[in-house]
Amino acid sequence: MSRDPGGRLFAVSDLHVAYEQNRAVVRELRPPHPSDWLIVAGDVGELTADVEWALRLLAERFATVVWVPGNHELWTHPDDPVQLRGTARYHALVELCRSLGVLTPEDPYVRWAGPDGPVVIAPLFLLYDYSFLPPGATGAADALARAEEAGVVATDEFLLHSDPHPDRAAWCRARLAYTRERLDGCPPDLPTVLVNHFPLVREPTRVLRYPEFALWCGTAATHDWHRRYRAATVVYGHLHIPRTTWHDGVPHREVSLGYPREWQVRGMPDPLLREILPRRGAR
Repeated sequence: MSRDPGGRLFAVSDLHVAYEQNRAVVRELRPPHPSDWLIVAGDVGELTADVEWALRLLAERFATVVWVPGNHELWTHPDDPVQLRGTARYHALVELCRSLGVLTPEDPYVRWAGPDGPVVIAPLFLLYDYSFLPPGATGAADALARAEEAGVVATDEFLLHSDPHPDRAAWCRARLAYTRERLDGCPPDLPTVLVNHFPLVREPTRVLRYPEFALWCGTAATHDWHRRYRAATVVYGHLHIPRTTWHDGVPHREVSLGYPREWQVRGMPDPLLREILPRRGAR
């Protein structure tokens, strides 16, 4: 699937628009040029209405918007009138995005033919399987027990349901199989931009203040996907540690905003909209 290549390709994540300070930031987000594209790498908000508000606004401003779900969009929040769970919630969000003209992991991958292109933009939804074990843990059960003892338990354990899958790890395995099949069908002569809410490699989680939280940050099954699928760039969010790390010569770019208590202390990422393509230099 091809679209007008537009001007530049930007990315942002973890907008968390339930916070009025973040909502004010999103109100000011505008493309430098009307033909620019935007990747939104998850955690727009918890409530369906908040997700719709933000994506509608961005879709009206950018030529093309590509979205992947974060864990927060998948929560069945008690304050959300939409009480769908698991895959039903995810597919409802996909249909919401389609009504706004926003691309999702369920749509055909698009070819971006702008500067430094062409590339295939591949939005992914993979979840996690508790395989990012903290130091000393002997397995997922042991790691979860240690996390509970340390008081570091993700809210996902209470609000992110996996229906009809028996658990989130099983849902992750199903998404991995589905996504591998789709990526294997991409043109072998084209590089990709891989977009996922969670990092595809373990290394970015090693600087977490609470190492136990890595359990909820991805899956070791994707450790080589940046090589296997010819990634020009990997885009992710979730950790609220905006930076670029390099793995096998491939930039992995966390593009998060984060909570107000974080960015108001360290400063907002400058710029907030990170330019993915064209690439402004290399390592």
